[in-house]
Amino acid sequence: MIDTIAAISTAIGESGIGIVRMSGKNSLDIARNIFKGKVNEDLKEAENRKLTYGHIYNPEDGKIVDEVLIAYMKSPYTYTREDIVEIYCHGGAISVKKILELILENGARLAEPGEFTKRAFLNGRLDLSQAEAVMDLIRAKTDKSYDISLGQLEGSLSDKIDEIRNILLEMLAHVEVSIDFPDEGIEEVTYKDLKDNGNKVLLEINKLLNTADKGRILRDGLNTVILGKPNVGKSSLLNAILRENRAIVTDVPGTTRDIIEEYINIDGIPLKIIDTAGIRSTEDLVEKIGVDRAKKVVEEADLIIAVFDASRKLSSEDEEIIELVKEKNSIVLLNKTDLPNEYNVEYLKEFVPKKKVISTSIAKGEGIEKLEETIKEMFYSGEVEISDEIMVTNIRHKNQLMKAKKNIEEAIEGINLDIPLDCIEVDIRSCWENLGEISGDTISEDILDKIFSEFCIGK
Repeated sequence: MIDTIAAISTAIGESGIGIVRMSGKNSLDIARNIFKGKVNEDLKEAENRKLTYGHIYNPEDGKIVDEVLIAYMKSPYTYTREDIVEIYCHGGAISVKKILELILENGARLAEPGEFTKRAFLNGRLDLSQAEAVMDLIRAKTDKSYDISLGQLEGSLSDKIDEIRNILLEMLAHVEVSIDFPDEGIEEVTYKDLKDNGNKVLLEINKLLNTADKGRILRDGLNTVILGKPNVGKSSLLNAILRENRAIVTDVPGTTRDIIEEYINIDGIPLKIIDTAGIRSTEDLVEKIGVDRAKKVVEEADLIIAVFDASRKLSSEDEEIIELVKEKNSIVLLNKTDLPNEYNVEYLKEFVPKKKVISTSIAKGEGIEKLEETIKEMFYSGEVEISDEIMVTNIRHKNQLMKAKKNIEEAIEGINLDIPLDCIEVDIRSCWENLGEISGDTISEDILDKIFSEFCIGK
């Protein structure tokens, strides 16, 4: 925290503007050493947050590096609550790289992943759930996931967690009073209050947990696997859903040999579409690896689109695919219905009695809209609507809520059994601490490091 850190905050590549950012007590001194204003304006005298025009130069040889705008932002009213300098230069890998190198040579060090946001958290500007929402905001794949992340950044989840923890603090206070003053005759009242408040906490935790699966899908995408034997139209389906020729399509079975992943937005539902190698026995080593990978991703899928060729009779490979999808959320696609039908649809439905079966001709573009509508109906009963409901989107938050739920359930069980209050206190306090790990009030340094290591360097 005593170092001045620096990083490139824009994506590397050609663009109109590139931004290099510094944060720390020496930011202004470093900037003054490498910047000359066009009218010889000293940054130290510049107005807070005002853009100043000039050049970045190398103080050793006086050579100009780039023409820039520079902004000095005084603490504590900054993103990190430290002094910040941002340099707006020409976009492109060389310009930002040269400016960053010059900053590092003059006393700053390269920021670690997420270190700017980590400092914002450690300096009290954001709590941990808000800090994590920053990265979710950057990675949002749909308007709806963006809105949820923005709400969390504004503190919607933090406020709810604080509300629950305040109830737990009230419970702990009642317990402490009863333990410290056992002769005051308040123990019976304490047990009743604890039970009422415990049930209230459990209700609020369950409300949050009930949003977790839907929230995860909105955050990470619906893990959707396209499965089928070779040459049934899996890659054609991927291209049709994406509306572009992403996968190679040929009449040769086994063309797709590895996993292909793409994202698509269906009315606010982000889908992570995975095209797999055709399921069949093969002596080809590369294809065999692809088939094994296909079977593995099936285990992790939220949804499987099982594709069958209606112009060919049911085969042993089809039967293997049916076994793979039998216990999974899946949609059965009968493709090539424009060709003479060799498939016994009723026989297939006996194998998958609870699955939705859709007839398609991907080559003619038929059935794709029906497939998309079915996906929406299966998971959200229609179009996803974002209400004022607080949604849990982070798997870490879900895990902590699960731990807190177990704690409060054990506390309620203890209350019902009239076990000693000091034993009940342990469970209530554990619940309070587990919820505190969501907002960062009770969290270890190791977990912090792991969370921020997943951020991009410039944020």
